[in-house]
Amino acid sequence: MKTVAAAILALMGSTAAFQPFTTKSSATINKAAMVEELPGVIAPTGFWDPLGLAAKADDATLKRYREAEITHGRVAMLATVGFLVGEKVEGSSFLWDASIKGPAITHFLQVPHEFWAFLVVIIGAIEIRRAQTAFVPPEEVPVGQAGLMRENYTPGDLGWDPLSLSPEDPLELQEMKTKELQHGRLAMLAAAGFLAQEAVDGQGILEHLASMN
Repeated sequence: MKTVAAAILALMGSTAAFQPFTTKSSATINKAAMVEELPGVIAPTGFWDPLGLAAKADDATLKRYREAEITHGRVAMLATVGFLVGEKVEGSSFLWDASIKGPAITHFLQVPHEFWAFLVVIIGAIEIRRAQTAFVPPEEVPVGQAGLMRENYTPGDLGWDPLSLSPEDPLELQEMKTKELQHGRLAMLAAAGFLAQEAVDGQGILEHLASMN
């Protein structure tokens, strides 16, 4: 099953998004040393970049790459949970009069339009907040540096920690960031697997899990 394959691939390949550089210039060596210390770099693969994206990127671009990875990972974690919860409660009376049924990929067309309007407003507000926190205002960005991020901004840190989970110890914080990245990477693969599996045979993920017993 594709979802199982996705999980296996995630466990094998959910490592850092970049690999060490092989050139010997001092600038390259310094960059390689820097990225080796980024959260998400773990054994056995270390700094993994099969497409060589990091070798072509400057520091500002690498920072945007990490911001994108964290953001997509968070969305994927929510999506993965949404797949499972949505299919688990389908047909429940509290969910739009039990009118939402079938695999999660079909729920999109069954949900009332008002829900999506509300969701777009919420997502838009979050994205505006992220843009204001993470990126330099467009009028202050030098020519040729579109998407420039603030120097004092740490990718993924929007200053929102309602449960005060972020540790003060730097090593513990580094470990927590790595855990978030790993879970996000796994979730991206899992969400893609869920989409592909349901598109292939029209059955829900929970149906597949139940059939395995």
